[in-house]
Amino acid sequence: MAEEKKLFKVKIDNITVEVEPGTTILNAARNIGGEVVPPAMCYYSKLQGSGGKCRTCLVKVTKGSEADPRPMPKLVASCRTTVMDGMEVANITSPEVLEARKGVVEFLLINHPLDCPVCDQAGECDLQDLSYEHGVSGTRYEFKRRTFEKEDIGENIKLHMTRCILCYRCVFTADQLTEKRQHGILKRGDASEISTYMRASLDHTNFIGNVIDVCPVGALTDRTARFKNRVWFLKPVDAHRECSDPKCCGKTVLWMRGDEIFRVTARKDKYGEVEGFICDTCRFEKKEVKDWIVEGPRKISRHSVITAGHYVGVHKPQETVAKVMDGRQPKLLMDIHSVSEVNMPQVDLSQIDGPAHSTDFPKNKGVQ
Repeated sequence: MAEEKKLFKVKIDNITVEVEPGTTILNAARNIGGEVVPPAMCYYSKLQGSGGKCRTCLVKVTKGSEADPRPMPKLVASCRTTVMDGMEVANITSPEVLEARKGVVEFLLINHPLDCPVCDQAGECDLQDLSYEHGVSGTRYEFKRRTFEKEDIGENIKLHMTRCILCYRCVFTADQLTEKRQHGILKRGDASEISTYMRASLDHTNFIGNVIDVCPVGALTDRTARFKNRVWFLKPVDAHRECSDPKCCGKTVLWMRGDEIFRVTARKDKYGEVEGFICDTCRFEKKEVKDWIVEGPRKISRHSVITAGHYVGVHKPQETVAKVMDGRQPKLLMDIHSVSEVNMPQVDLSQIDGPAHSTDFPKNKGVQ
């Protein structure tokens, strides 16, 4: 009989949860769910080594463990701090954490441009949600913002480095999904930027398009869908296909308007993380409905702006006239336009000199 694994009891915002040893505070909070979960802009559970960059997931450890109940002297990053048995953590119940989180958001927005009206990420941007829920209304920064030139780092990918928050997600994605990474962090300090060496292209692999999905802001966007439509005007639909690439899950979200597919993305969970990575062929080349097996409308949180035009479970009303007439279909009794001749002008307007007046038209039959 296999030995039963010992679980650690952790209390987060006065809610107790049991998790395996080695679990981070962030993932322990995700086991609870709801508002207890700290926000995360750089951590990505599907990417090894992610986390520890943005500091938006700061929490306060009020009790280290049962063996050592002393609190930790400073706020810690929940995505990099593992739990201990008997640990107690304060997140939204700590005014210190909430104040520190406001400061972190302010730092993230120091150089971020106000591009929301023109940014393709608007409406599904993690930074928008973070600033709305945890940020402040204004900034104290008075100096010139850092700016970079836009780059086409591939046939299908646009890099807008001015919007980047240096979360490293795209670097880890290229490292772990592709055979050879072509881009990374160049320079140091406030001059650091995501770019390619000697302006190389990222089209060397069939999975590099996933850097678009993992980017939490609008720094990396899809050139095939750039500026074509706003996300809240499109209808997200779950679809799949049998992809020839064994590494591709083939399960996607089609962003449609009518029968036209504007873009294809991977499916994401409630924390904005990709459920399964897809290849560039599915993402950029399959833009016809016939290429996919459509499953149905994508379930979107009611708090998302995408739900503004997203109708799920709507039924077409039944025609009641046939029921009233014992199953007989209604017939057209009278064409009012031909009877009244309201929409049938009897005067050639091109023969009238100057503007037309009411006196130029004879009275229609039946109209007084």
